[in-house]
Amino acid sequence: MPDLRVAIVGVTGAVGRQFLTLLEQRGFPLADLVPMASARSAGQTVQLGGREYQIQEAAADAFAAVDLAFFCANTQVSRELAPQAVARGAVVIDKSNAFRMDPAVPLVVPEVNPNDIHQHQGIIASPNCSTIQMVVALEPIRRRAGLKRIVVSTYQAVSGSGLLALQELISQSRAILEGQAVEPVVYPHQIAFNVLPHIDTIGADGYSGEEMKMVRETRKIMGDEHIEIAATTVRVPVLYGHSESIWIETEEKVTASQARQILMEAGVKVLDDPSGNQYPLAINCAGSDDVCVGRIREDLDRPNGLLMWVVADNLRKGAATNAIQIAEYMLAKGLLPA
Repeated sequence: MPDLRVAIVGVTGAVGRQFLTLLEQRGFPLADLVPMASARSAGQTVQLGGREYQIQEAAADAFAAVDLAFFCANTQVSRELAPQAVARGAVVIDKSNAFRMDPAVPLVVPEVNPNDIHQHQGIIASPNCSTIQMVVALEPIRRRAGLKRIVVSTYQAVSGSGLLALQELISQSRAILEGQAVEPVVYPHQIAFNVLPHIDTIGADGYSGEEMKMVRETRKIMGDEHIEIAATTVRVPVLYGHSESIWIETEEKVTASQARQILMEAGVKVLDDPSGNQYPLAINCAGSDDVCVGRIREDLDRPNGLLMWVVADNLRKGAATNAIQIAEYMLAKGLLPA
């Protein structure tokens, strides 16, 4: 297996920090690390594997001799710099929304559509965190019984909005418990002890950008434009771990017992013993790469309806882990520079 010169763009952010942790934990073959961030972070250092690396300003020339670049910065940075990185010989795995719906760019969750990676032209997109955990849970059932419709409501942790959102939830919680007033900065309303049915911009049709990402991305990943999808995305006062309540209608009948078996055989972590208070919790799934499923039950009125509760760490499987798994697949298939 070749050792690669790897860049991380956005290394100082919440997802960038996860990349550093996971590259070491997973023993990813590194010859060198090129950490990049904005100009204000240039010159600072990060550590990986006992070595210290100096952060460079994210710029086109910084990608010289880079084999693989993980982008976990904002959409504008990816649109500007990802093509520049490719032009200098790097393969880009991008976590932003910049290229996800580009027909020429594969949108990949390795458990679902790894073969799409082979069609890349330099850039591979990693989906939205809420989409990733949902398709990992649903794909094994879809393969067995088909999938007609999805209705999903999400309960998304503040870490999905970055480090400032984490700080805001902590500081607001402390202030409210001490009887002090709070002033929202990251979110339009107080997030501590509150629930916000508002993630991303809400369009004229009433749907938020986050909701439409789940609709469009799921269809692209599963390769089926006919799946009916309705999503409601909600921000909750949780630090790490997105939770989702999902209802599906399959083409063929799947019992709850069969669904549990299908998921376990596919490597999905099933935690489903309500009588023993066993079901996925954000506090337990945080820090894990698993997609955890529980509360699996059959719809009382629809013969092919099935309900479930799906939880995953949004910074790991929902972001950094999925991107690294794409790179690991490419290494195993000889799709990265030798």
